[in-house]
Amino acid sequence: MGKVIITVLGKDTVGIIAKVCSYLAASNINILDINQTIVQDYFNMMMIADMSGTDKKLETVMAELDRVGEEIGVKIRVQREEIFTSMHRI
Repeated sequence: MGKVIITVLGKDTVGIIAKVCSYLAASNINILDINQTIVQDYFNMMMIADMSGTDKKLETVMAELDRVGEEIGVKIRVQREEIFTSMHRI
């Protein structure tokens, strides 16, 4: 498995980045790029990550990150890079 796009959106709270990054590190998923903003108390983060070092299937990562998101009150979405790129092509 190659690169994935991870997006995180929700009400800003302490520890969102720490919780998501801790999961990725424990799963041996490398963050290649990260961008985050807060607009009027709403948190938005987009990451490009490399899954080539993990033994987990994409579906497992998606389900586990969904649970992480529920724990911290945000929505986390994971997509393959090629699907994300195709969806956002002009």
